[in-house]
This record gives sequence, C-alpha cells and structure tokens, in this order.
Amino acid sequence: MKSILDIDKNFRQQTYIEKNDAVFFDVKKNMQYVHGLILDNGFRRMPEKIAKKISEGVYGLNYHTSGGRICFATDSEYIILSCKLSGITPFPHIPLTGQSSFDVYADGIFHTCIRPENAQMTEYTGICQFEDRKMRNITINFPLYNDVEDIHVGLQLDAIIEENTDIDCKKPVVFYGSSITQGGCASRPGLCYTSIVCRKLHCDYINLGFSGNAKGEPVMAEYIASLDMSVFVMDYDHNAPTPEQLEETHEKFFEIIRKANPELPVVFITKPDFKFSPEYGAKRREIIYKTYTNAIAKGDKKVWFIDGEKLWGDTDWDCCTMDRCHPNDLGFMRMAEAVLPTLEEALKKSL
Repeated sequence: MKSILDIDKNFRQQTYIEKNDAVFFDVKKNMQYVHGLILDNGFRRMPEKIAKKISEGVYGLNYHTSGGRICFATDSEYIILSCKLSGITPFPHIPLTGQSSFDVYADGIFHTCIRPENAQMTEYTGICQFEDRKMRNITINFPLYNDVEDIHVGLQLDAIIEENTDIDCKKPVVFYGSSITQGGCASRPGLCYTSIVCRKLHCDYINLGFSGNAKGEPVMAEYIASLDMSVFVMDYDHNAPTPEQLEETHEKFFEIIRKANPELPVVFITKPDFKFSPEYGAKRREIIYKTYTNAIAKGDKKVWFIDGEKLWGDTDWDCCTMDRCHPNDLGFMRMAEAVLPTLEEALKKSL
C-alpha cells in the first residue's frame, strides 16, 4: 500500500534544497539574533546551574527551547533552515510539528513550518520561499518540546541582514507556568498562547513553562525576580499538586518577585480547564485570587487577575482541548484573545 506522501506530494517536506547563492550562518555564533534563550552548554531557557537547583524536572525541561526565536530583518528571497535535534521522543498527544519543528513568520504572518518527516529524522533541512525580494521582519520560532543542538540559517549571498524592527517592547514579558505555558499541545510553536499574544503586541518574551514541574519553588522566584522584564505573568496553577501546596507557595512566590521589583506589572492567571472540574478549580482559583486581593489591599496598583474559567469562552469551550486539560490550537487562540487586553494594559503601566 502506498503511503500518503506518495499519494499526495503536498504532504512531503522538502529536505534537499538547491540554491547556488545560499550562504549559512551558525545561530550559536550569532546570538544577537536569538530571543528567549541563552547559550549555556547549548540553547537553554535559563542558566543550567540555577535550573539544577530548582528540580531535576526543571533541569531536564530547560533543554526544551519553547519561546526561543531567531529574529532579524532581511531582503533575501528565501530562508533555509538546517537543523539538528538531540533526539525525538514521540508524544501521543502533541503533534511532531509542535514538539520538534520550527515555524517561520514574515512581518507577523505565518509562512511555513520546517519539520522532520518522522520521529527518526533528527537532522533536517527546509526552506521558506517568498514570492519576491524585499525587506521583511523575520521570526523563526524554536520547537516547544525538544533540545536543538544546532541550527544554521541560509540566506542569499548578497542579502541584507539587520535587526528585526517589529519588536516594540524590548524588555521581555516573562511567563512562568505549566505544560500549557510551555505550549502543550499546540500544533506548531507559533500557536502557543504566549507566542500569539506577544506577536500581536510586538513584544519580546521569555517562556518559563515547565511541564508538570512549575511548583512555585523559592529558587525559581528568586531567579525570575532578577530578570529585567516588562511584565511578569504568573500561571503555575496546574502544577501545584494540591490546593494546600498552591496556598503554601503562591503568595510567597509573588512576594519574592514584588520585593525585588516594586513597580513591575504582574498578571495572575488560573487554569483554563475549570469547567471540567468546577469545584476543584474554584478552590484553587480562590487561593490565587486571594494573592491578588491581598496585594490590592496593600496598595499595589500593578497587579491583574485573569479568571481561567473565562479563557476558553462560554460556547464550545469543550472543543478547546485535546484531553480535557491541554489546549489545542483553538484553545490557545481563545486564551490569547482573553489575555491580550490585560497584558496590553499591563505593558502600558510598565512604560
């Protein structure tokens, strides 16, 4: 029996690129174009020594490049990516295109997803071909759930490469949270809610979502408090194992952030799958809301609260998830639309 790739060639990823005028640059040697990641024994979301202090889980997930972006402006007619991953562990609930692929945006518009054809292909090449030659602001999103060992970008030999001018807010928004924050289960990296909302607001960001391992540890709070950021989004409701543990850590975590950053806008978010377990969700929501109201009572004018019950809307909210927990693309889009007005207001207060 023929495979779908033989039946419909449109499903096939172009892995052999023939461009005689292409020149490549090593992204690791040009970190001025990289946002959301640092170079510390490879691409990492935070320093390795700090991640190791927090937990074994955070240390392992720190290798995952969620939120990483290559940003630049160029007049090249095409962009080639040559990628090497450390390996691919197939997930039953996250598409390979979200887990292990790069997607390319030009002037804020999605153009292509450069992806492996299967879970055995840890080295792959792909091209984003434009219709004409002109200056474009390029954003290339790193995979959500994988370790990128190497990435080279190919442009035309005589192409201009400059700073991406589409990022208005240079200080990043920092997101801290669960697998939902990390991007599970978006079909490609640019469809995680953190990516959608920051793309719409033209702001830089750092994704510190750690699947199953965002538990409000003081060391994590101290690290985040040390960052130079425009807004902090505190979204770790899901990973506190019990309401009691959430109550034990949540306000203390915020107070560490606030003590180091008295004027920093902070946004609290509760979990979006509220309606599947409303009694349990309400108990957790009340704890987070208490952190918010206590801050207000102390005169804090730079805190916001987003009710997770509203994130997926009132109609067809059950269509927003793939497993009654993790959002699909519809769920992430609705989350972004719900978060956007609050984050926009918070950004204005950071100026």
